[in-house]
Amino acid sequence: MQVSRWRERYAQSGLAGIERDLPRGAPPVKVDTARLVELTTQTKPVAATHWSTRKMAAELGVSASTVMRHWHAHGLKPHIVRGFKVSRDPKFVEKLEDIVGLYMSLPEHALVLCCDEKSQVQALDRTQPGLPLKKGRAATMTHDYKRNGTTTLFAALNVLDGQVIAQCQQRHRHTEWLKFLRKIDRETPKDKTLHLIADNYATHKHPAVQDWLAKHPRFNMHFTPTSASWLNMVERFFRDITTERLRRGVFTSVPELVDAINEYIAHHNTNPKPFIWTKSARDILQQVIRANRRLSSKQNGTLH
Repeated sequence: MQVSRWRERYAQSGLAGIERDLPRGAPPVKVDTARLVELTTQTKPVAATHWSTRKMAAELGVSASTVMRHWHAHGLKPHIVRGFKVSRDPKFVEKLEDIVGLYMSLPEHALVLCCDEKSQVQALDRTQPGLPLKKGRAATMTHDYKRNGTTTLFAALNVLDGQVIAQCQQRHRHTEWLKFLRKIDRETPKDKTLHLIADNYATHKHPAVQDWLAKHPRFNMHFTPTSASWLNMVERFFRDITTERLRRGVFTSVPELVDAINEYIAHHNTNPKPFIWTKSARDILQQVIRANRRLSSKQNGTLH
């Protein structure tokens, strides 16, 4: 390619056409990396919540690809925001050590069950039938839907073997929670002590529930700290059933939805696999302490 250009120049202008290189374009614009990083991390563009490559490129007078290259080099991703919630429970450490202790060292002659409700599971039907997956084309599904009612999934995940005790009910009041507790009582060995991990939802602490628990001493409740539902391993199971069965499901009625949930759980229980908890309470606590320090620094205007 280069040789052909030189031959063409020689044919047009003779020796004078190849005596020296032709004038080159302007040198590439140098990026003030420090300013780019400062703008990205400490400012916002006008009428927007975060910088895009095009907005930053226009601000600095460079190309969008140049901005992207520097963001990548500095590990900056303005388009991503991660959710968080730091627990303010005054008994956070006590509850953390209690629950993680159960995970890391299961008590003998006992079962540890992670319990919760997945409320308002919607039976959604699509307004038009979609097309199936085929070579060269993704499956299709309408963006709009028809609501056909809801159900609440109560679930208890056995930490030891991954088995799930589940029950779908119309509502999630204390009466439904009591009904689920009775189901757990029926479906677990009578000679086993039961340790139930649950959140602080008022239903779990209703006086009627307290009375029932007092009459069934093999049930021992362990409550997660407020704003720390991630400590309950049943949330991991809820994520799986949502992504694998519910999110892309089409249900014309609540009974159809309940049948699909029961089918999924029955299949899960044929070959269950426990979720393995690996982080100690000490490791988690150190992370929480670091998060609180960063938040405090930000509030005081000293975070960089």
